[in-house]
Amino acid sequence: MTRLFGTDGVRGIANKELTPDLAFRLGFAGAQVLTGEISHRPIILVGTDTRISCGMLESALVAGITSAGADAFLAGVVPTPGIAYLTRKYNCDAGVMISASHNSYEYNGIKFFASTGYKLPDEIEDQIEQVIYEYKEDVSRPIANMIGHRIQKPNSARDYAEHLKRRMSVDLSGMKIALDCANGASFHIAPGIFADLGADVVSIGIEPDGENINLNCGSTNLTRLGHTVRREGCDIGIAFDGDADRMLAIDENGTMIDGDGIIAIIAKGMKDRDILRDGKVCVTVMSNLGFDIFADQIGITVHKAQVGDRYVLEEMLKSGIVLGGEQSGHIILLEHTTTGDGLLSALALLKTLKLSDQRLSEARLIMKPLPQVLKNAQIANERKKTAMEDEDVKKAIAQEEARLKNKGRILVRPSGTEPLIRVMIEGEDKKEINIMADRLIDLLTSRYGI
Repeated sequence: MTRLFGTDGVRGIANKELTPDLAFRLGFAGAQVLTGEISHRPIILVGTDTRISCGMLESALVAGITSAGADAFLAGVVPTPGIAYLTRKYNCDAGVMISASHNSYEYNGIKFFASTGYKLPDEIEDQIEQVIYEYKEDVSRPIANMIGHRIQKPNSARDYAEHLKRRMSVDLSGMKIALDCANGASFHIAPGIFADLGADVVSIGIEPDGENINLNCGSTNLTRLGHTVRREGCDIGIAFDGDADRMLAIDENGTMIDGDGIIAIIAKGMKDRDILRDGKVCVTVMSNLGFDIFADQIGITVHKAQVGDRYVLEEMLKSGIVLGGEQSGHIILLEHTTTGDGLLSALALLKTLKLSDQRLSEARLIMKPLPQVLKNAQIANERKKTAMEDEDVKKAIAQEEARLKNKGRILVRPSGTEPLIRVMIEGEDKKEINIMADRLIDLLTSRYGI
């Protein structure tokens, strides 16, 4: 039986892999499993990003939720971390976000949050899957006044925006900030948040049409933001992805700072203010070795997790860590939120820069990244496991590692959300590691490529 849930919910091409029928069953099963221990009428909060398929999937999902006897609160377009926060604020029994995050518009996804605002553990997702696979049309359903209600919550995005301004208050007066909202879930609130805090805001990626989410914009493509920063003379550029749970930054010179660099800056600021609990930070096995060198130099202990913000969060909760994240820009500030939050992370970065009286171009120098390449082989989901177990592939990886002579590393891993196997190589020579990555990609693609 193929597992529906990946590292970030259920995801696929809308109306092909993620169908209205599957969305209905996810709503029905999710309502049953997540609200099974309560005695009142359950309430489930539902939010979306700006994809053309969100309306279709929302209707089906809500039909499933209400047919199971739960009420559905509709938040409309709101960032994923907004759903995590608002689920708690509105005293909901669960939250659901319809989004495929950084993926292109033809994809969509459905991810669940518990009443606590945390993403679901694997065992709860397994229970939901079991209900879905055992679902039959003649299943017993509530009738008459036991059917759930569909209730609009039109102030959801505003409530989340006000929460952010209270939670990470910072005076941005005198700063000129370029924002790229990826034509996604933050398009209607992000510019106002930063302007309300005093910044002069230049915004791009704020004209969603259902098809342009993440299209040559946002955290997956910083080219346009870089041009905007330089053209407008901005102090900093900030890019969100489609559901605004991640962010990357560009300094005033147009240099990109990834999640590792942003975490390093925030971590040093927190350590300087003695609020980095036990001097610990959590990153992933994909993080640049330059981060480890930085951390060692200033006395920070680094914990490593599997790739995926859910695994970072698990390690943070287990080890009492308050700051963690991924190179991709998922950053978790656990004393403020329960999940990666791009808007909150951006405010934390800006607050650090303000308190240290530094520009981003200065602050980023605390960490020197080693040359790194990350390339993807297009491999169908059902063939990824076979490819990773191929002895010739393993041998080729070992041969490339030997060429690094203990002065770098190779990490080959299947994506948890896309039909890809990712090849990451670090080393001293950028040209050489590019060639090495290409050889591994060519091998994987020739044997297992789509």
